[in-house]
Amino acid sequence: MSSINDSDRILAESRAVLRDNQNGGRHRRALGSIGEGSARIRRSNIKTRIRNIVIAAFTIFLAAGIAGSMFNGIGFWGVMMVLVSVIVATAIFSNYPKVKVPQRADLRRTQDAQQLVARTELWLESQSGALPAPARAIVDTLGAQLDALGKQLAHVDPAHEAAGEVRKLVGEILPETIESYTRIPAHLRGEERAGSTPDAQLVSSLGKISKEVDSVTRQLAQGSLDDLAIKNRYLDYRYGDAEGMALPEPSEQGSGVPLPDFDRAKAPSGSGS
Repeated sequence: MSSINDSDRILAESRAVLRDNQNGGRHRRALGSIGEGSARIRRSNIKTRIRNIVIAAFTIFLAAGIAGSMFNGIGFWGVMMVLVSVIVATAIFSNYPKVKVPQRADLRRTQDAQQLVARTELWLESQSGALPAPARAIVDTLGAQLDALGKQLAHVDPAHEAAGEVRKLVGEILPETIESYTRIPAHLRGEERAGSTPDAQLVSSLGKISKEVDSVTRQLAQGSLDDLAIKNRYLDYRYGDAEGMALPEPSEQGSGVPLPDFDRAKAPSGSGS
């Protein structure tokens, strides 16, 4: 019963965040990004496109100038060809290169904290369209939380146990939670089974990951690395490893399959039963 109540509460909170985002949003950055990390990548991509347009236009005008000096002018049609070439080059380089969305394997391999945050934000943005509205609201919130977490991780030794566990939470468990949901056929995601639906379970799972990211960020900000390491030793116990969170395939009868239950005991595995 408490699990259902928690899901209802998280759904209500997520809808409130969604309404806030629709009215301007607190966390969404420029360029449609959920966080500063992914916005930085997009800005860099735009700068690259502008640079390529300038280089292409300069090259075309330089070639036209050389041709004009050699042939005593390029004439009306030559000018028209230059203008068309500039327009075509601008159209091409305004759309290329595309922002490369990382794959889950890329997230697992990323060691640098800033890169991990930015790539995770890009990956979340690419998945957002497949999520229910309350889950998208939590993803927007996660963008701001990941920005804050990345700033704290930048001051932590990458070899530290705490940093490794946080990278696992952000780079493995979070993406696997979403992929577990998206593997369910769309028409089954709202189907209730055992008192819940995949939609509700996804929102509940993301809400708890969001709280964990916020808690870890606060501890890092306070310099509580030792406490964080102790706490993260049983992240697997609370959340399950990434592979263990994968959803089983729907049954032949077409029943919806709920997401893994995140409501596990919060005590370390070494504590008494």
